[in-house]
Order: sequence, then structure tokens, then C-alpha cells
Amino acid sequence: MTSMLVRRDVHGRARGPGTVALSNRMRAIVAVTTAGPTSDDEVAGYVAALGLPGLADVHVHFLPPAMQRQVWTYFDQAGTRYGMAWPITYRQSEDERIAILRGLGLRAIPALTYAHKPGMAVWLNSWTQNFAARVPEALHCATFYPEPGVVDYVEQAIGAGARLFKVHVEVGGFAPDDRALEPVWRVLAQRRLPVVIHCGSAPLAGTHTGPAGIRRLLSRQPDLTLIIAHLGMPEYDDFADLAEHYEGVHLDTTMAGTDFSNRFAPFPPGYRARLARLAEKVVLGSDFPSIPYPYAHQLQALARLDLGDDWMRAVLWSNGARLLGLTA
Repeated sequence: MTSMLVRRDVHGRARGPGTVALSNRMRAIVAVTTAGPTSDDEVAGYVAALGLPGLADVHVHFLPPAMQRQVWTYFDQAGTRYGMAWPITYRQSEDERIAILRGLGLRAIPALTYAHKPGMAVWLNSWTQNFAARVPEALHCATFYPEPGVVDYVEQAIGAGARLFKVHVEVGGFAPDDRALEPVWRVLAQRRLPVVIHCGSAPLAGTHTGPAGIRRLLSRQPDLTLIIAHLGMPEYDDFADLAEHYEGVHLDTTMAGTDFSNRFAPFPPGYRARLARLAEKVVLGSDFPSIPYPYAHQLQALARLDLGDDWMRAVLWSNGARLLGLTA
């Protein structure tokens, strides 16, 4: 790994040592950024060079084996579904994937699942509870779906130790502000439990994707802790607005800024500066294992934003550790 230091302001302009550039909106602080890893073998050394105890990745999937095979089959058909290939980088056994994440330095291993029909969430929550019991580093996760009895099984999952929830608006085909979910959102807000929610319109738009439903939800439950998956791509600015307005709204980096995603959902002008201002709201997400590039590329993509090592430390560890209750 090349250890290259780049001095830039938050707008990307190269600056000399000690230079501070002023704008009419903010003071742009010179950022020193260590070049990101170029391969998975370099990740542990890169994390150590930043002085971090590990990585706090909030967006990792482990699924029941049959469901995982179905997901991979779906992505094998990405050329038809998305108009582009989506090769799976980590199509290994469960044990091998866990070992890879340990080697990369994840201090906790989430097992995010998501339901797309009634009756599915209870089964998934039982599986993730078992996963958490048999994998020492596992973070106990759960999901939910708008259906009768949903608040009962969410409270049961919380009682069993669930610390992170996941829902997928496009796959699930439901509105985030569906009235059937009102008591669930109320419980999660009261418990301050984070929810990773895929609600942006990429790579596929759905009837309920986009920021409108999240705005309506937050107008009724402003104390929710939401982690907007993929920075909300491609509606980056709309979801950044919500992160700026609501204390509990965060943005996860899953696939954002990578060469793959930049082909169909590049950042809008000025967004990099917004990420700098939202340094305490941006959290690491990867979408492991179903990603079309090595894990290291996500870290490299974030580092090449040149927002500084302090920003990287917050994103790769501090913010996620705070949300997940991890300690150094």
C-alpha cells in the first residue's frame, strides 16, 4: 500500500502546508488524507495506520442459505434486471465469509436481512437470533414487515437482544410511513435502536422509494435513529437534507463513490462538501458479500474524496461504533 498524503480543502483544491482557504459559506480546513487500500490484504494495515481498533460496518448481510442462493441468482441476472453485470466477489461459504470479515478487521458482524412478504420476518428473526448465538462477533439484527402482529415480534426480537434492524422499501414494496408500522417506529424511537433502511431509488426505483415517505415518517416520529443506506442514492441531496435536519438520521456509505456506482449514480455538484459537514452522520456500510468489487475498494473510494484522516476515522469507526454500542 502506498502511503501518500494529499493536502486539500473540502472542495478538492490542493493547498500548501498550513494554508486555510476561506469561502463566503464556510472555513475550509486543510485535510490530510492517507491513500486508501488497493486490495483486501492492505485493509488491516490501513486501519491500523489510522489508529483505529477496527471497522464498524453497519451494512453487512448474512442470510439463510437458501435465501442467500436466491439473492445471488438474482444478481447473476443483473444484465437483464439492471442493464449491467453484477459479479459477486464473495460467493464463499458462510464460515469463509465470516473469516474474511474477521481478517478485514470488523469488530462486529451484522447479519442484515429483509422481508418482502407477510410471515417472512418472524422466520428471518429466528435465524438471525441463532446466527448471533453461534458467531462470537455477530451483532444481533432483526427485520419487520407491515403485517398483523408486527409490533409483537419486533418487541420479542428486542427482548432477545436485537441491536440493529433492517428494512428494504423497494424489495418489500411498502411505504416507510405505512400505518401498520406506526407502533413499531414508536417502539424503535423510544429504544433509540438504529434501523438501516434502503429507501433511495437506486439501483432500482420502486413505488415507495425516494425521500417523500421518509419525510412523512420523520414528521410523525422525529426521534427515530435511521441509517439511510447507500447515502440515499441517487437522491443524495434530499437525504442529506434530512440528516442535517434530524438528529437521529445518518447516512451509510454502501457502494457510494465506487467506480461501479459512479457509472449510474455519481455524486451531484457540491455533495462532497456536504459530506464534510456531515462528518458525524456518515457511517461505513459495504453490502458485503454481494458486491461487484473487493471490500477494499469501498474504503479506497471514501479515502479518495480527500476529506481527511479525521473524517475517515469518524466514518470507518467512531460513528458506527456509537450507533452499534461498540467499544475500543
